Amino acid sequence: MASELVPITFNKIMQSRSYTVIILGTDQKRFAIYTDPSVGKNIQIYLTEENKPRPYTHDLINAVFRGFGIKPLQIVITDIEDTIYFARLYLEQTLGEEKTILEIDARPSDCITLALLNNIPVFCRKEILEKAVAVEE
Repeated sequence: MASELVPITFNKIMQSRSYTVIILGTDQKRFAIYTDPSVGKNIQIYLTEENKPRPYTHDLINAVFRGFGIKPLQIVITDIEDTIYFARLYLEQTLGEEKTILEIDARPSDCITLALLNNIPVFCRKEILEKAVAVEE
């Protein structure tokens, strides 16, 4: 059975020494994904366009994508178990005249970073958005 996808947007990021909170959602509901502080620092560097002394992991991934003719298409937050979210990264690879859609299991925090870097849409399965605990501003 196909699941309805709801477009969501990146709202903000909040950082502490022990964790990062990424706020995502729609106009009606926002939810939080908690991740490692280093992930939050990387996202903040991308958002502020801070100069990096060396390429970061997501820069490497993007370079590999380009080298293999792979274009990021979209991110889908697919599931939640307890407070852990799951996501899929959808890619399109062109080999000659043939296009292939690739679906990769990935951490939502990595997916969100790639979505911000590549300006691609982020979706959430409707039933997961309904299950997510809302955060208030």
